[in-house]
Amino acid sequence: RIYITQVLKIRKFDKLATCLYIFLVGAKLALAYPLAHNLSNQSLRICHSRRHTMATPIKLTSHTLLCFCCFLLLFTIPPPSVAAGDSSSPSQVISRFQQYLQINTAQPTPDYHLAAEFLISQADSISLPSRSIEFVHGKPLVLIHWPGSDPDLPSILLYSHTDVVPAEPHKWDHPPFSAHLDPSSGRIFARGSQDMKCVGMQYLEAVRRLKASGFRPRRSVYLAFSPDEEIGGHDGAEKFAYSDVFDALNVGIVLDEGLASPGESYRPFYAERSPWWLVIKAMGAPGHGAKLYDNSAVENLFKSIESIRRFRASQFDLVKAGLRAEGEVISVNMAFLKAGTPSPTVTGFVMNLQPSEAEAGFDIRIPPTADPESLERRINEEWAPVSRNMTFQDKEGKPMLTKTGSSNPWWILLEEAVAKADGKLGKPEIFPAATDSRYFRERGLPAIGFSPMANTPVLLHDHNEVLFLAASSFIDFLVHE
Repeated sequence: RIYITQVLKIRKFDKLATCLYIFLVGAKLALAYPLAHNLSNQSLRICHSRRHTMATPIKLTSHTLLCFCCFLLLFTIPPPSVAAGDSSSPSQVISRFQQYLQINTAQPTPDYHLAAEFLISQADSISLPSRSIEFVHGKPLVLIHWPGSDPDLPSILLYSHTDVVPAEPHKWDHPPFSAHLDPSSGRIFARGSQDMKCVGMQYLEAVRRLKASGFRPRRSVYLAFSPDEEIGGHDGAEKFAYSDVFDALNVGIVLDEGLASPGESYRPFYAERSPWWLVIKAMGAPGHGAKLYDNSAVENLFKSIESIRRFRASQFDLVKAGLRAEGEVISVNMAFLKAGTPSPTVTGFVMNLQPSEAEAGFDIRIPPTADPESLERRINEEWAPVSRNMTFQDKEGKPMLTKTGSSNPWWILLEEAVAKADGKLGKPEIFPAATDSRYFRERGLPAIGFSPMANTPVLLHDHNEVLFLAASSFIDFLVHE
C-alpha cells in the first residue's frame, strides 16, 4: 500500500492512509464522467497559441483522476515498517533534500550545472529517462520523463525552478546553504527550502514512491527544472514554453509553485500579478548646498515619491481592512534610491553640492483584475511627468488566468484530491508576485500554483528561510516516527 500524509495532524495518519488505499484498489470517482462531459461541452481544449495546434479534448477516467490525485497530493510515504537503509526511508528522503539545498544556486552566479547533475542522478536512481537542455548556453533545463501507458493522452507537467535569490549569511542563524537540520524543532534552514526546492523534491519523492509501489500512470508525466525563474525566466521557462521540445510533450496541465500557508488550509493560485519595474529619474540644476531654489532634482523626485506613497497607502488600507487579498491590489514598493556626488571622504558623498540628477526604482505588481492603462496614465500624469524623465523596465501586459470551478476539471480534481485526504483547500488566490506559470498560461494551458505547506510562515526570500518537517508533505513521517 502507498501511505499518505500531509501537513495535517499526525493522528489522522491511519485515516489518510486508508483513504488513498481505497483509491488504489479501484474506488470509483463519481465525477469522472461529468467532468469529461462538461469538458467537452465547454470546449476546454488544450489551446496552444502561435504555432501550436489544437489538441484532443481531455477525457478524465477514474484511472486518470487517480493518477492526477497522487501527484497533486504529493503525500506518499513508506509504511512504518520500512527499513532504515531503504531509499524511501525518512532519513534518505531528508538527506536527498539537504543535498539539493546545499547546492548554491543563488543568483547572480548560480551553480546551474551541479544542480542539473544532481537532478539527473535522481532520475537515474528511479530509472527514468532525463536530459539537460540549454536554450541559452550555460543555463540547463532538466527534463525528466515518466512514460504513461497511453502516451497519446495530454500529459502532466510538474514544474519547478532550481535557482534561488541571494542570501546575506551574517543575518542567518545558520549558513544559508548548509541545510542545517534543527532536531529539537524539526526545521531545515536553507535558502530555497520554501522557494522552491522543496516542491521539486516533493515531485521526485512522489514519483519514487509510486514507482516503488508498482504504479504506472496512464498519462505521461514530465518533471521540469528550469534555471532562471528568480531573474524573470526568460532563458528557461519562456524559451521552453515556446519550443518544439515543449510542443512535443502534449502538456494538458502544469503544476507550479504556490506559497506556504500560516493556517491549516492549502493555498491554490490561479493567476498572478504582473511586474512593472518603474525607474523615475528627476533632473534639476546643480548648486551650492547652502542655496535655496525650486525644482531641484531631489525635490522633484520627492514630489513623485509622495504621490506614490499616497497611492500605496490607499491600496494597503484595503488589505489591512480585509476588503482585498494581497494579490488583488496594486502593490508599489521602493527598491532603490540614488542621488548625490560620490566623494572619497568618510561620508562617501560631497555634502555641499546639490546633485543634478536623482533616481528611484519601484517594484509595481498589477493583478489581472486591474486596468493597466489607467495605471499608466497615473504614472505619466502624477508620478512621473515628462519633466522627470520617467523610464520603464520589464513592463509586462495583463496576465492570463486559469479557470476555477466546474469549468475546469483539473481544478475540480485538485479540490477533490485535497478533500479525500481530509485536507482543507483555501479559496482561489492571485499570486502576489510573478512566476513562470505566466508563460504556460500564455500558451492557453491551465497552470495551478500549489505548494503543499500548511501551518508554515511565509519566509521565501527572507533571512532564515526555513521549512518545518511537520509541514512538508514528504518528510513529516520523520516527526511521526
